[in-house]
Amino acid sequence: MPLILLPLLLQITPIQPLPKGTGLPPSPQDEASAVMAPVNAAFAAIAARNGELLRPVVREEGNLFVASVAADGTRKITRRPMTEFITGMKPGPERYEERLYDPAIEVDGDVALVWGRYNFYIDGKLHHCGYDHFDLVRESGQWRIANITYSSRTTGCEG
Repeated sequence: MPLILLPLLLQITPIQPLPKGTGLPPSPQDEASAVMAPVNAAFAAIAARNGELLRPVVREEGNLFVASVAADGTRKITRRPMTEFITGMKPGPERYEERLYDPAIEVDGDVALVWGRYNFYIDGKLHHCGYDHFDLVRESGQWRIANITYSSRTTGCEG
């Protein structure tokens, strides 16, 4: 009897090792960090008021869309080519800061989006707010911003 059980106990389904040089897909947190890297770089460029810092993290053929609502309720959609956004950012005495709150990050292959509420401050004072939407694509392993769309208003902003 032990001779019959022994072969049954020793039957192990072999598990192939992972091929060398490849790993598991990145964790969702790693992927989110990679997607947010160019978004955070864009905020740093805005804070530095240096459009040239945007060039490595954006697709220059992209666009910037602003859906603004004035205090009197007037609505306006403005489109600027990304190159105009880059070259239009000029140094100045004011300190700019944009804060993005609890962004939603969605990824499908080489396409991603970041969506979240933001506040924009000038010299520490709340200037306007809205929602940011970044379209991103992964090229040669690097995430780049393809388009930026955001809403902008001066009323109803949360601090």
